[in-house]
Parts: sequence; C-alpha cells; structure tokens
Amino acid sequence: MKTLTHKLSTAAASVALAIAANAASAEKWDMPMAYAASNFHSEMGVVFADKVREYTGGEIDITVHPGGSLFKGGEIKRAVQTGQAPIGERFMSAHANEAPLLGWDNVPFIATNYADNEKLWAAAKDKVNGQLAEQNLVTLYTCAWPGQGFYFKKPVASSADTQGVKFRSYNTATATFAEELGMIPVQVEAAELSQALATGVAEAFISSGSTGYDRKVWETLTHYYKVNAWHPRNYVMVNKGVWDGLSADMQASVQKAADETGVACNAKSASLADWYFEQLEANGMVVEDAAPEFLAELQKIGAKMQSDWVAEAGADAQAILDAYNAN
Repeated sequence: MKTLTHKLSTAAASVALAIAANAASAEKWDMPMAYAASNFHSEMGVVFADKVREYTGGEIDITVHPGGSLFKGGEIKRAVQTGQAPIGERFMSAHANEAPLLGWDNVPFIATNYADNEKLWAAAKDKVNGQLAEQNLVTLYTCAWPGQGFYFKKPVASSADTQGVKFRSYNTATATFAEELGMIPVQVEAAELSQALATGVAEAFISSGSTGYDRKVWETLTHYYKVNAWHPRNYVMVNKGVWDGLSADMQASVQKAADETGVACNAKSASLADWYFEQLEANGMVVEDAAPEFLAELQKIGAKMQSDWVAEAGADAQAILDAYNAN
C-alpha cells in the first residue's frame, strides 16, 4: 500500500511538473483593446484568447486588456507594430490618415447593412492586408460594428441645426462629416467619451447604438438618428515578426481561433443592433430615422467623400469598389 501511495504521489508530482513546465514555456501575449470590457468586441476578444489557449494546447496564453488600460486606443497599432505588444485590436479606419486605403469601411452609404459590409470586406481584404503587411502587421480577424448614426443633445432636422456644434471625431471620415455639416471636430477616444460629453468638450458624435449604450450617453444627450452610414470594423492584428516566428501548425491553430471568433463576433454584432436602440429608448432617448432633409444632406456629403477617398487612396480603392459592385 505504501508503495502504491508512493507511486501515486510520484505520478502526481510528475503531472504537476509537466503542467508547470508547459506553463513556463508558453508564450505570454498581452492583447490591448480600446473598448470597455462589457463591449461585445472586448468580450469576443476574451473568447478568442480562450480558443487560442485551447487550440495551441496552452502554448500561447493571451491576456486581454480592455478599455485602453494597457495602451490607449490611439497607441495600440504602433505598440503592435513595434513589438511593445505582440497582438492588439483597433478600429481599422482610425488609421486612414496614415494609409487612406484603411478607410475602406468608412465610405458612406456604400454598404449600409451587414450582408453588404461582408461583401465589401471580401472585396477589400487582400488589398487591405497587403497594406497592413507593409506596416509589419497581420490581420487575424475583423468584426463589424452596428450601423452608424448621429447622437445629439437636441432635435436635428437639417444642417441648419448643426452649425457650431462640437462633434467628437475618431477618424478622417467623421471629421469630414463634421466639417461639411458646419460642426467643429474634436478628436476623442471611446474610453474618454463620457467625460468629454459631461464636460462639454463634445456635444455630438456619430457611432453605433453600442457606443451610446456602453457610455450611457443618455446622461448628457437626448436624440439618436438612425442613418446606417457605414458599418466600420475593428480588427485584431498581430506583429508580423511574431507571427512569422510561429510554426505552421501554431499559425494554423491561432488562425482557426481567429476565423471562428470573427464569425461569432459579427453574428453577435448583428443580434445586438436593435437591442441597443431599445436600451437607449428605455433610458429616455429619442431614437428615430433621420429627417429626409438631413439624410439627403448626408448622402450628398457621402458621395463627395467617396470620390475624395478614391482620389486619395488611388487605384486600389477603385479596384475595391469595382469588385464590390461586380458581385
């Protein structure tokens, strides 16, 4: 009996040592994310990390850092590019000012629903990934936000009501919309939005119902106008050097986790779109379609922005639109 006990103890110790050795040899990846832990993008980031841990047998262990807690939103891409973090998530079109092609998903009124947005991503994917590879990045998966609409602290029927309003912008496209509508664009990250609204730094913005819900904007704002101007995408990126350093089997395992998470994340986004509107209304906001005059003005601005984007991003941009329109 004593021998059996000794053997069991020895076996248990061996298992413990094996687990400890595996944990010690695991690659530890910190994954900065810009949005709150309660946001579905961040929640799906945790799902992705769990899948990677499972599919790699624990050899890659990802810790998710939501809410800009590790790096602020505007710092995440550079942190991954330079290897300060091996992996991260960012709003893709936030980089359109440095690489105009990355604004592909913020060209207004081209893809105004999830199906069309998926078709647009299929048309853009290869060229966008080629652009990112030049910046030492590899895209693992992307996930669309619900359609973008306008938040205000007063009723708005046309651009006559928007003059001089301080408008939170998060990229080139939103700043352009603000300027064309006579508003003053103010750069504000999502994690800082509530404070900006509370202190009057910003008085309006364009985003999905998700951001409004996460940031409880009903505490300062009163109206949301449905526009579905575009469905912007977040993307999970990995440092290209880190990626190239993985074995083919390890890359396949991580990519499997990414592919599954991307599908689940987009489905989650679509399932939440109307629910967010219900929550805004339940908390006292007026949620309605944009007035015809306002929508017509937005569409006119959108047509100009599309033309400007093609002129700035060049042949690749036109090729994306041609491929999209051909299907």
